[in-house]
Amino acid sequence: MIALLAGCGDKPASASGSSSSGSQTPAARGSIGVSLITLDNPFFMVIGDKITTEGKKHGYETIVVSADKDPAKQGNQIKDFIVKKVSAIVISPCDSKASVAVIQEANTAGIPVFTVDIPCNEPGVKIVTQIATDNYGGGKEAGQAMIEALGEAGGKIAVLHFKQAESCQLRVKGFREVIDTHNASGKTKIDIVTELESGAAKDMGFKAAEDALQANPDLRGIFAINDPAALGARAALEKADKTQVVIVGFDGQPEGKQAIKDGKIYADPIQFPDKMGVRIVDAIVRHSKGESLPPQMLIPTSLYRKADAMKDPELK
Repeated sequence: MIALLAGCGDKPASASGSSSSGSQTPAARGSIGVSLITLDNPFFMVIGDKITTEGKKHGYETIVVSADKDPAKQGNQIKDFIVKKVSAIVISPCDSKASVAVIQEANTAGIPVFTVDIPCNEPGVKIVTQIATDNYGGGKEAGQAMIEALGEAGGKIAVLHFKQAESCQLRVKGFREVIDTHNASGKTKIDIVTELESGAAKDMGFKAAEDALQANPDLRGIFAINDPAALGARAALEKADKTQVVIVGFDGQPEGKQAIKDGKIYADPIQFPDKMGVRIVDAIVRHSKGESLPPQMLIPTSLYRKADAMKDPELK
């Protein structure tokens, strides 16, 4: 996913990072400034790399930087894009509310703003379009997978959240609605006994799962909002010798898919970050030609279980 943002200490990323200029592209169109919530997560790396390669095909230089989950840092990155007079800004907000003022600055400067993966649905901002996974639908798929995995016995489950990201809020909302519907049907109850912060990362996912197990030794399932958190939770289960606890993740990163094949994660609603990168550049090009775009373009997830992993040629 990345390129160095001068003065902010970001490390280059696409080959280590990815700032790419289009010497062999059709006609130079300017540059696209991309600020992603993190580049520690391979999911966002794919988005950044795809925007870079697709942008080059259309004559754009692309600057991709990591906000490192820091809204203030992201704000400075967007301000830098405005100073550079980029042709378009793409952002996956660290915090949608905290992004309002700086997006308004871009709006005032006449630079079109696009959001990817994480929306900014706050009042007072102009977003050309949002390209994202159908996170709400994916959360519902995750809920169905948990019901399937626990079977008739039901039991206690934990949710490992990342509340500052609107996309994760939608995943948990969809998940909870499916579990609530299941419980209302009179079947054996699935009880969400705790919801803990995972930081969307392995280390915090590990700690959150440890805390959930200590408070609920009879825990039967964990829903983690992404693969890093799910893999951290799996490590905590192994340490506690509680590998019978079912994990449902979200993402479909290679490491997550491998864990599904190995029986360490039950299932993932998988996302398609490569499609997001392609769609964002297509939206930028269409907008530059004066086309009207819908406010949101959602890419459905697909539930990926062990049977899918066993047929996946990319896995070991």
